[in-house]
This record gives sequence, structure tokens and C-alpha cells, in this order.
Amino acid sequence: MADSVFAPLAEITNLYLDASQDRYVIGIPKNANLAGDTIGRIARTEKANHIALIHENPDGSIERFIYAELDDLASRFAVSLRNLGVQRGEPVAINTAQGRETAIAHMAVYKLGAIALTVSHLYGPDTVVHVINDSGARVIISQSEYWSRLRDHCRNLPSLQQRIVNGPCEPGETEFNACLEDSREGFEPVISETEEPAILMYSSGSTGKPKGMVHSHRLLHAFQPSLSLVYNLELNYPNGVFWTPADWAWVGGLFDVALPAWQHGQTVVFCNHRFSANWAFEFMERHRITHSFLTPTALKRLAEVNNPREKWCLAMRVVCTGGESLPGEVLRWAEEEFRVVCNEFYGLTEFSDSIGCCKRLFPTVPGSMGRVFPGHTVAIVDENGVEQPDETIGEVAAWAPDEPCLFLGYWGEEGVPKHMYVGNWLRSGDLAVRDKEGYFWYKGRTDDLIKSGGYRIGPNEVEEALLCHPDVAEAAVVGKPDFERGTIVVAYVRVREGVDKDDQTRKELQQFVKNRLAFYKHPRIVEFVDEFPMTSTGKIRRGELRKLVMQD
Repeated sequence: MADSVFAPLAEITNLYLDASQDRYVIGIPKNANLAGDTIGRIARTEKANHIALIHENPDGSIERFIYAELDDLASRFAVSLRNLGVQRGEPVAINTAQGRETAIAHMAVYKLGAIALTVSHLYGPDTVVHVINDSGARVIISQSEYWSRLRDHCRNLPSLQQRIVNGPCEPGETEFNACLEDSREGFEPVISETEEPAILMYSSGSTGKPKGMVHSHRLLHAFQPSLSLVYNLELNYPNGVFWTPADWAWVGGLFDVALPAWQHGQTVVFCNHRFSANWAFEFMERHRITHSFLTPTALKRLAEVNNPREKWCLAMRVVCTGGESLPGEVLRWAEEEFRVVCNEFYGLTEFSDSIGCCKRLFPTVPGSMGRVFPGHTVAIVDENGVEQPDETIGEVAAWAPDEPCLFLGYWGEEGVPKHMYVGNWLRSGDLAVRDKEGYFWYKGRTDDLIKSGGYRIGPNEVEEALLCHPDVAEAAVVGKPDFERGTIVVAYVRVREGVDKDDQTRKELQQFVKNRLAFYKHPRIVEFVDEFPMTSTGKIRRGELRKLVMQD
């Protein structure tokens, strides 16, 4: 039965109630284009002169770009790419950080019907070589500080023919700004179909070599209802200012902030500054940021500052978060001390934004992933694809025939791979429990589940318990083989400044978890770290920790 709580969403988005099935459906147009549906569309309206992008340079100077200007520059850049031989359906590598160049490059590629291949500036040379060679990209757009690390690797990139560099160039390279000088006279963007490939993103490389995931121009339309929910129905907030420290090479930065903000005619602010709590609060205050996507890792760092509104004059209203589970204690800090609405949401790059929170429409439960969003069918299933009753641990799965956010497949492969299916269910690899009120509770990855002494232990709940201790800044939990118990719980902990890394602290943390959870869930081993190994998307590399624990 369609949940009437979502009726207000249907009034402001492309969500509609299919009376014949008594369920909400996300309306997807026949034709769509990520440039034409965002900056290109706003540039043809009365908001053409509204500021689309603000850049704070390292020296503190500010640059502003209006919608009409960015759209014009994107068309000029598209003409230049076309003159270099870029064809419809061809991947074009974009190896830049947040910025004007990234926005222009993405819009230009979409206007041509080519595929934007996002190559994070955080990647090392080996990963870039793999991504370029695997995709067969002929053209790369980069910035001098990143490209300088890659020049010596060109001999290992046989497909790469054109190198466009923002900044000082060497022979055989084209300066980015020179590509903005071509006339756009007579240029018309392609009219792409909804299912045409638009973007190619490689996995973060947590395990194994990154694999390329292809999404179509449909994705932004498929995301719209869910993003409206996690932004608390405020995507159209008057003169909103959106920001994220997340790289635009990933879904979190591009599809959860930049593109939806531009779809709704909002302003996006960026600064490629090293993230720290004090700097972030100063930046939010300086630019009057109203809405943001922040990873749980970033929020944990911010939460080390007590009552930030007593120190900074902040305009922040809504923070959405995802990528990994948000500890309940951090949510409490966000609501009570940061004084923002904090909505968590869940999904994979392969199919995203299917579960989450919207405080405006239903209560947020600390520690929970939220409820199933309208337009999606999600359940907890066992290894045979059988739906499980409430309060039973199992794998989060989406019903494939109805999943609007499903990717087209991995690059070089035909369609969605069979190993992702169990029957008609799409497997996520994530374990969770759904309670009787319909809220989902994350329990870890299928390969992270710890079985100890006959008990099944989700590492996430142990991590969350540790993070409730006032001395703990970050924590990650993995399993270690043990002769007696099969596996024991090992916790890696970064303590707050000034806390002793000694046996007394270890024992205190172990007892704290025993008291909060159960005796069998406490970490038998506690190791202190100064920093965690992180993926380029800001997640802790638990695979590296598992390797480390095997060496002990």
C-alpha cells in the first residue's frame, strides 16, 4: 500500500502515484541529458544570470560564474572536443578536482553525447594508468599539478592521443583555456535518449582493481525524489548555497550536490582546501552555506568541535550524509550542537538512494539507515533470495524490475552481471535488519561479518559503541582468526588529542563496549592508530586493516 506520508513529495518532484498498482513510480522522460537538464536548462530561463558557481582560491580571492556564462563556455569547449574528434558514446577522461574546469568539461562532454570518465585527482599514477587503459580513453582533461605526476607514464597509455591541461603545458599538450576560444556559432547539443551512457565511474579500489560502472542520463531524474527527501524538501530553497568537500569524481560530490543543485538553479561553492573542522566551519560561515553533503567521516571530524554555533555564525540548514553508516552519537551532535537537519541515505554506485531519512516527513531514528524511499522496492533477503521477516539479519536487496537508479553495467561487459542477482533481487553485499516500523539497521558487509563463538557480530555496531566514548575520534573493527572462537573482534582506534594510548585506555574501551552491547561483542584486541588508511572517497580501507591484523 502506497505510504501517504510521501504525498507532499509527489507534488514537487517527478514522483507519481500509480493507482493501478497502488505504488509510487518515478517518472523518467524519453529524452534526457545531464547538461541540458542542469546548467543548460537554467541558462535558458530567467535565472540565466544567477550565480551557478563560486570558487574560493587558495589566496582567498573569489571568482563567480553565472549560469549563462558556464553554458556558453561549455558549448565552446564542446566544439573544441568535437574538432579533436570526440564522438558520441566515447569516454573522455576528466582528471580534475572541484572547479570551473570540471563543470565546463562535464557539460561539454554531455552536450556531445560522449561519456564523462571521472578520474579522481586523488588517484595515484598506477590507478590512473589502469583506468585509462581499461576504458580506452583517447582524450584526457587534467590540471597541471595532477598531470605533472602522470607525464612520465604516457608511454604506458597507448590509447591516449589528446591531453588538455589547465595550466603550464609541454609540447603535444593543449592548454585548457585555448579550448574555450572556438566559436559556438551553429553548435547544437545532441538530443540524447534517457538510456544512453553518460558517465563512467570507477570503483574506489577498496578491494582489487577498480571496475568501471556506466550510468545513463536517466540517473539524475531517478535520483530526484530521493535527493529531495534527504535535503528535507529544500532543493528549491530560495537562494540556496550548496557545498561538499567530496570529490566531484564520485556520486557523492557530483550527483548528490553539484548536478541536483544546478538542476534547481542553486549556487554551488567550492574550494580545494585540505579538510579540517576549523577550516570547514570558517568556510561555511564565510559563504553562508545552507545545504551540504558530508560523509560520516567528515561529520565525525566536525563533531570533535563542541557547539560550533557559539563560535561561528552559520547559515547551514540541512546536511545529508551517506557512504557508510552514521553513528547515532554523531547524529545527536548534528541536531543538538550543529543545529541542522541531518538526513542519512543509503545506496551503492551501482544502484543508489533507495533507503534514507527525511525529518520533515517522518522521524529520524539515531543509528538507523532510514526507510525505503518511494519509487524503490527494497527488502532483506537470504542467500537464496527469500525475503526475511522483520528483525532478521540478511542482505539488503533491490527488486531489479522496478529499480530506477540501476546502472547500465560494468565497462566492457554486457548489461548488469549475473553475480549481482539472486532471482530478481539485486544484491548489495550489505547486511542489515529491518525493524517492525520499517527502519533499516546496518550490520556490515557480507564479507565483514564476524562469527565469534557461535555469535554473529556486525562490526558497525561495535564501531558505533566505541564512537560513543568521549575519548574516541574514529574507530574501525575487523575480525581476526582465532583457534578457540573462530574469529575475534579487533578494534583500531584513533583517540582524541591528549588521550593516552596505553593499556588503561584499552581496558576502559573494552569494558565500555561490554557495557553498551554484550560481553561477546567487545574487542578482544584494541590497537591505536594516528591515521586510518582511506579510500579516495573518504572511507576507511577495512581491507587494509584485515591484511594488517593477519600479520600480527
